[in-house]
Amino acid sequence: MFDWLTQYTLIDTQQAFLLAALGALCIGMAKAGLSGCGLVSVLLFAEAFGAKASTGIVLPLLISADFMGYFLLRRGGKWRQIIPLVPPALLGVVIGWWLLDKLDNHLARLVIGWLILALLALKLLLDWKRDQLKELHKHQVFTWFLGVAAGVATMLANAAGPVMTVYLLAQRFEKSEYLGVFTRFFLFINLVKVPFSANIGLIHPTSLLTNLVLLPAVILGAVLGWRLVKVMSQRVFEWVIFSFALLAAARLVLG
Repeated sequence: MFDWLTQYTLIDTQQAFLLAALGALCIGMAKAGLSGCGLVSVLLFAEAFGAKASTGIVLPLLISADFMGYFLLRRGGKWRQIIPLVPPALLGVVIGWWLLDKLDNHLARLVIGWLILALLALKLLLDWKRDQLKELHKHQVFTWFLGVAAGVATMLANAAGPVMTVYLLAQRFEKSEYLGVFTRFFLFINLVKVPFSANIGLIHPTSLLTNLVLLPAVILGAVLGWRLVKVMSQRVFEWVIFSFALLAAARLVLG
């Protein structure tokens, strides 16, 4: 079995398989509502496959999870609510695509590590200044800044969740609407990213076979996440994940 994996997929060691399976599990859990798992999945895949290559492996898994999320959350929000973010996010994707093409694996590792640290800092700001952030939605500059930032972050590291959280919080959406708009945006933007990732060689037949192997872990993660959301304190879980992501991001930066 493992010989087949090493021959036909990008999984070349048992350690890589374990890290990738855990990363795929985290993708499913993140889409089920345990959002902190999303950053952890980025870091696990970067360790398993290298920072740059991992972005192309993660993307199809995210899209599969996005479709599952959309099916479950489609009653909340409307497609038209993501329209203000689309132009700046597309600009951000193009910028991120250009940067990613220029980076080697070492630089990509540093960029992703620092980006995750910045997003973790953003989470702290979000927790601290939540009420003040709600007033920012009136400014067009706010929308464009966060849209571009989301596009760059998602293209470089598949890690724009915290950026979108700031934007959506400022819109004062109620919970089901928030989740519906969040899901729609990432389904749209992740599909847009596919040709860009393929263009620079990050998505190819071997990476797609790797995705097929890991897809069951995404589904399992969604089921586990859905159950954990019901029984576990969200705040405690998020801070545990925050601590883990902080350590893992520091490892990427420090090598």
